[in-house]
Amino acid sequence: MRKNTFGAMALAVSLILAFTWSCGGNGKAPLLDKETIKSWLSDREVMILDVRASKDWQVSDKKIKGAVRQDPDEVKTWAATLPKDKKIVLY
Repeated sequence: MRKNTFGAMALAVSLILAFTWSCGGNGKAPLLDKETIKSWLSDREVMILDVRASKDWQVSDKKIKGAVRQDPDEVKTWAATLPKDKKIVLY
């Protein structure tokens, strides 16, 4: 289980970096603390994407209300559809 969690976290960080780079960023995605994320939950300018592996997402009892679930294996399909006028948080 611990190995799966580490793998999911590594994948999430990789996706964040890849997404930032593909959008013309400086390649350094900021790490956000729990309090910051909580304060953004009601912000309409923030979109939260849950990009955990399918099996990790299915067995988890921890999900952020309002987060949009995206398959990390299909990032090339959905990344281009994300709004450019919002802050996007991947977890």
